[in-house]
Amino acid sequence: MSFATDQQAGSDHLSANAQRMLGLRGAVFATWEARVRERVAQARNVQHPILIDTLPVFYDNIVQSISPDYPRTSAVDGTTVAAEHGGERARITSYDHNALIEEYQIFRWAIFDVLHREQVVLDHREVHTIHSSIDSGIQEAVEAFSLVHSGFRERFAAALTHDMRGPLGATITALELILRSNDLDQIKKVAGKALTNTRRMSSMVDELLDTMAFHSGENIPLTITAFPMDELVAEVLADARTAHGSRFELHAHPVDGWWDRQVFKRAIENLVSNAVKYGAPATPISVKVDQLHERLLVSVHNDGPPIPPHEQECIFQMYRRAELAQRGDPQGWGIGLPYVRAVAESHGGSIGLDSSQDRGTTFFINIPIDGRPHAGSRTLVAGQAPGAATID
Repeated sequence: MSFATDQQAGSDHLSANAQRMLGLRGAVFATWEARVRERVAQARNVQHPILIDTLPVFYDNIVQSISPDYPRTSAVDGTTVAAEHGGERARITSYDHNALIEEYQIFRWAIFDVLHREQVVLDHREVHTIHSSIDSGIQEAVEAFSLVHSGFRERFAAALTHDMRGPLGATITALELILRSNDLDQIKKVAGKALTNTRRMSSMVDELLDTMAFHSGENIPLTITAFPMDELVAEVLADARTAHGSRFELHAHPVDGWWDRQVFKRAIENLVSNAVKYGAPATPISVKVDQLHERLLVSVHNDGPPIPPHEQECIFQMYRRAELAQRGDPQGWGIGLPYVRAVAESHGGSIGLDSSQDRGTTFFINIPIDGRPHAGSRTLVAGQAPGAATID
């Protein structure tokens, strides 16, 4: 098998104990879920795909990290998966800090209880790695939980200014050429380029307005329909191959569900475009579609320089583009990633990131298969006190 956050390596890279842990994943989560529903009051009426959240990916990361030859030192090494778990708990459930911490403590107990029951004997290093991974996961999840409940506000206008400067300048240049030319063929050619850039700006404005509305406490307007996600992703990659060549690989299982097709297509297009823009040239870009515990997993992987740890959360922030530009970065991260996050969160899920020199970079969307019950998910209005969330 391969993993949602690491598309380059499969289970054959794992140690014997890691292999056994991977095979016991179902037993661990069955034990964990039963105990969490019993002990954590806020979890008792939470639907299974929402309760399970991003924890299966976190568990896979633990499995990888106990293998000496695997390029991952802990479950939080180079990934935002624990932070996304905390963010989902803040946005979608009635959890408080104590409930969030307690479910991680139960998770620790479930792992060691199942391993003991199945007579899996761990050495000191493996035990230490599991403990340190869970401790770090708790810390990152609580920090993200607190950040959401603080009503963190991102600054949008500067991001729009920087991202639209390119297509706006190209449009102005095209129109000036049209005014000076009497060549009808040239006018048509230049007008076509101006129209392409204008449509690009229109799309950016749509994404920006949707993202601004989401982070102001509103939801992205969703039109939920049933469709196969694997076919939508194949459609996006067909367009990408036309524009960028045959470097795209699709590894998709059939996954039918209920989501907004139009906004999801734009989200996947953004992730693919991001991989083209920042990945190593001429290397494969791999896209996976799968499902686990009634949740959809869509991941986009590229090789190339890793995203530094201090950048991994802020690249999802709207204003990050302007800050990078002010420091001399000609590209920044654009408004695409904040939009993808807003799409995922509006469907009751999240977007995560895994990036290192050895593993490459993978962005992964992790949301419920059925987005209908979560289209009105709670969001926090910027500047509100904790507990003052609005429900649309």
